[in-house]
Amino acid sequence: MEEGEKCGLIGKNGAGKTSLLRIIAGTVPPDEGEVVFNSKIRLEFLEQLPDYTSSSSIIDTVLSGKSELLDKLELHRMLCVELQHNSSNEIKTQIEKISSEIEIQNGWQLENEAKKILSKLGVNNYFDKMGTLSGGLRKRVALARALLAEPDFLILDEPTNHLDADSVQWLQDRLSSSNSTILFVTHDRYFLDALSTRIIELDSKKIYSYSGNYEKYLLQKENFLQTQESTQKHLRNKLRTELVWLSKGAKARRSKQKSRIDWITDLQEDAQSTDEKKIKIELGNVFLGSRLIDAHGISKSLGGKLLFKDFTYLAKPGDRIGIIGLNGSGKSSLLNVLSGELPNDSGTIKIGQTVKIGFFRQESTDLNLNISLVAALREVADYIDVGVGRDRYLTAKDLLNKFLFSPSQHSSFVSTLSGGERRRLAILRVLMGNPNVLLLDEPTNDFDIPTLTAFEEYLDNFMGVLIIVSHDRAFLDRTVNFIWAFEEGGRIREYPGNYTDYLEKKEARQRLLFQASDKSKKTDYIRNDQQQDNRKKLSYKLQREFEELELSIPTLEEKKIEIESKIYSGSIIDYKEIEELSHELERISKEIEQKTERWFELSMI
Repeated sequence: MEEGEKCGLIGKNGAGKTSLLRIIAGTVPPDEGEVVFNSKIRLEFLEQLPDYTSSSSIIDTVLSGKSELLDKLELHRMLCVELQHNSSNEIKTQIEKISSEIEIQNGWQLENEAKKILSKLGVNNYFDKMGTLSGGLRKRVALARALLAEPDFLILDEPTNHLDADSVQWLQDRLSSSNSTILFVTHDRYFLDALSTRIIELDSKKIYSYSGNYEKYLLQKENFLQTQESTQKHLRNKLRTELVWLSKGAKARRSKQKSRIDWITDLQEDAQSTDEKKIKIELGNVFLGSRLIDAHGISKSLGGKLLFKDFTYLAKPGDRIGIIGLNGSGKSSLLNVLSGELPNDSGTIKIGQTVKIGFFRQESTDLNLNISLVAALREVADYIDVGVGRDRYLTAKDLLNKFLFSPSQHSSFVSTLSGGERRRLAILRVLMGNPNVLLLDEPTNDFDIPTLTAFEEYLDNFMGVLIIVSHDRAFLDRTVNFIWAFEEGGRIREYPGNYTDYLEKKEARQRLLFQASDKSKKTDYIRNDQQQDNRKKLSYKLQREFEELELSIPTLEEKKIEIESKIYSGSIIDYKEIEELSHELERISKEIEQKTERWFELSMI
C-alpha cells in the first residue's frame, strides 16, 4: 500500500479477511512470509469486536488514542502546580516550551474534539465505565479512539456496524477527507464505493487487486469474467444486476454522468440468461388472512424515556418497510411491540390468527454449536412449502446452497463457522419457519457482499409483510419501498420510497428550512402570488400565527447556529458550560421542529 491509499478488502465470510487484517496489524503472526512497515508510521487497528472491558471511562479510553499529547498536558499541569511553590525562570521556561508544543498539536481542544467525535457516533454518556457497555457501544468508543488518534495507517474491520445511517454518512465524509492511509473491511456498498481508491478481493486463498472504487471493481470484474468459461454466465448476470442497481443509489444518483448511466442500462439489457435451474418461489404468500397486524395509537417508554407515541400501522401483504433512526431511539423496541413480545403503554395491537412471525434479532444466541448446519435448520423444519409449481418444496439443503454454504459445509459443525457465517445460519433458521411476517433487526451486520446479494434476491420473492431495522443504506434501497424515520419527541415520520427517496425528501425539507431562515430570500419563496391567494383562506387568528412563525423560525435558527458555533469552537473548556449549552441546543432544536411543522400545516391551508 502507498501513502494516502484507501483500500477496501472484500471476500466471502470465512475467506480470511479478518485474519489478514490481524496479520498486517501484527496481532497474529503469519505462518510464513513477513509484514514490513515504514518504521516512522503510527498504526491504529479497529477490531471487529474490540476487547475493552476495563474500569476506565469512555472519555479516558478515547483520549488514550493521543497518549503522547496527554503526557504533555499532564506535564503542563504538574509544572503549573510546581510554579505555585517555585517561580523560578527555569520552571517558567519549561511551561512556555510545553505550552507551545501543546498549542501546535491543538492539544487544548483535545477533550472537546473527543466529545465531538463521540457525539457524532451516538455516544453521549462520556463518563460511563467501559466494562458496563454493550458490544455495540464498545465498538463505537473504539472507533472514536482510532479517529482521534489520527494515525498514518488505519485498519478498520467493519467500522459501520452498530452505527445509525447518519453516523455512517458522517464517518464516510470524515474518512474520505482524511490524510490517513486506510485498509478496511465493510459490507456497506455505498461506504465502500465512496471511500475506496482500490479494491482488494480475497478469493480462494488468493489476492486480486482492482484500481478504483467498488463500481469500477464491478466493471473490471465483469470484463474479467467475460474471458472465463460459459459456466460463469450466472455470476456475470448477478454482477451486472448489482452494477445497474448501484448506479441508482444515494451517492450515484447525484454524481453519475448520463452517458455512464446509459451505458450501464445497456449492459443490463444485454445480460445473458443463465442456464441454472430456476425454482419459482413465492415466500410468505400462504395463509395470509384479512388481519395481519393492526396497531392503533401505540406508545412506548423505557427507563423513563419516551421512544414513540401515537403510532398507527395497519399491515397488509406486500408491505416492505425500513426503519431508521439514531441509536437508542426505539427501533428495536418498536419491532418487539409489533411482534407482541413487548407490551405497549397505550393504544391497541391485534395480531391476526393466520400470522406467522419470523423475528431475527441483533444478538442471535440460539445456535447449538455441536450440530451440523443441516441439523440446525432441520430443528426448525425439513422444508419450506413455497406454494407453486412442481418444485414447490425448498429443503434445508436447498436453502443452504441458496445462501452460499457449499455442499461440503452442510455436514460441518456450527462451531467451525465464522461470525458472519453464524449470523447467516441464524437468519436461515428464521426463514426455515416460512413466516408471512418477517421482522429483521440489523440483519446485515457481519455479512459479506455475496451473502447480501443472495439475501436481497431471496427477499425479492417474499410476498408477506417485511419490516427491517437497518443502517445499511444500500440494503434498504434494494429491499424496501417505505421508510419509518424516528424523530425527536417520539414521533415516527413516514416517507414513501426507499432510503435514497427519503434522503432526497429530507434534504429538500432542510433546504426549505434554510430558505426560511434566510431573511433576504424569505419574501421570494413565501410571498408569491399563489401563497398570497392561499393566505386569504386563513382566519385572522391563523394569519397572525403564520406571520409570527415566519419571524420566529429564522430567529431561532440563528440562535441555534450561534450555540453550535460556541460548542464546537473549542473556546469553552468548562464541561458544565458545554453541558448547559447542549441542553439549550436540544430545547431550541425541538422548538424549531415544532414551529416548522406548524408553519407547514398553515402553509398547506
